[in-house]
Amino acid sequence: MAALTRSHRQRGRVVEAEHVADGVRRIVLEVDHPESAAPGTHVDVELPIRGGRQLRSYSVVRSYSVVRSEDGGRRLTLSVQLSPASRGGSEAMHALAVGEELTVTGPVQSFPLSVGAGRYVLVAGGIGVTALVAMASALRRRGADYELVLVGRSRRVMAYVDELRAEHGERLRVHVDDEGTPLSVPDLVGEIASAPNADTTELYMCGPIGLMDAIRSSWTEHALPPTSLRFETFGSSGRFDAEDFVVRLPQHDREVTVPRDASILEALTAAGVETLSDCRKGECGLCLAKIVDVDGTVDHRDVFLSEAQKQRSNSLCLCVSRAVADGGDRASLTLHLT
Repeated sequence: MAALTRSHRQRGRVVEAEHVADGVRRIVLEVDHPESAAPGTHVDVELPIRGGRQLRSYSVVRSYSVVRSEDGGRRLTLSVQLSPASRGGSEAMHALAVGEELTVTGPVQSFPLSVGAGRYVLVAGGIGVTALVAMASALRRRGADYELVLVGRSRRVMAYVDELRAEHGERLRVHVDDEGTPLSVPDLVGEIASAPNADTTELYMCGPIGLMDAIRSSWTEHALPPTSLRFETFGSSGRFDAEDFVVRLPQHDREVTVPRDASILEALTAAGVETLSDCRKGECGLCLAKIVDVDGTVDHRDVFLSEAQKQRSNSLCLCVSRAVADGGDRASLTLHLT
């Protein structure tokens, strides 16, 4: 993508940049056209990646006004984890320094916080906390019944734990794998299901696909209202490490190699193959393609398809899903674009 497609593009200037956990960089932008960012919003950022300009989305952790004698504006706090399988976005964001400028959109809402639930449970896996910080603050200000659950492999890679503990006290639960306190998804969802207000409890989650799939499965097993389960994903985590693979398109008489640091959608776009897409996070399903044949295993990284649909592997989301080899040869997918 050469430029932002949303109409409210604007200049953002980096005014703060620091590490808040191992591999996690906090970046504060001051934007030209101040606009309040509601909980659950994100901004789309145009970044220099592989010699071009590509779009990446990052949750707004905090939004606040700054008033000074010489100027005024609104600052947006983003936090980005440097991914070992980065497609270039996290590397570009980590390279930003104070004073640099980039093009961003205004806040975009795709993960709204409702009003009126009997109870709220917010579950953040790793860097997924960035989508839930503002939600938890809003619920505290409302005086709502809520709980914030943080999940991570190690405390050293978990951002904002101390800050959130100070703000939310006993409403915060922290589960850390290497401290012997991993989250038990069945226990968490079971507690919700057995509570008197189960039917009016809403769970909001953001994190790795494995964690979110486990919660969705347990939620269904307990027959909790499906509309009370809300989620956002960053679409970068899967069950397998990313590797190169080949995509064949018989309808276009094309064969395209997808490198480990690019999505199928990006590889096809770079090859001049036009496709439909929107969220680029595996949520909307607009880029869904039919799987004609596969040599290897499909690594579904979306949250659009159900678990049963993923098991059948008749289709995939081009923006996040991948293929991995079962043996020594490179995996391949034969697809039909809709």
